[in-house]
Amino acid sequence: MNDNVGIWIDHERAIIVFASEGRIETKTLESSVGAHPRYSGQQDGGGEKKYEARHGQRLDQYYDEVIGQLGQPDALLIFGPGEAKLELKERLSRSKTLSKGIVEVATADRLTDPQIVAKVKEHFAVDR
Repeated sequence: MNDNVGIWIDHERAIIVFASEGRIETKTLESSVGAHPRYSGQQDGGGEKKYEARHGQRLDQYYDEVIGQLGQPDALLIFGPGEAKLELKERLSRSKTLSKGIVEVATADRLTDPQIVAKVKEHFAVDR
């Protein structure tokens, strides 16, 4: 298919940009993971452990949903502000989705959708 894919991702949403010569397509996936509260003080651990397990399962479902949208890209750029980009890369390494694709990871601030598209186009030198 000769596509390059860029993904801006955090725990709330993923913007997937499919970029090939003459064609740019974007998809937005919203996460249902929700905020990740921090516990302080004395906890018995039971409720916190169950919450952590559910939170991890929701993240796994979210990452699987993102991976399900990718197809078989030639190259993949994953970028974003937090840990989600590294977690997605780890999940991809266990998946058979990217058989030989090149995966790059970069840190990026919160960006608007047009800024995300511009970054992907610049990275893959598309439409120049």
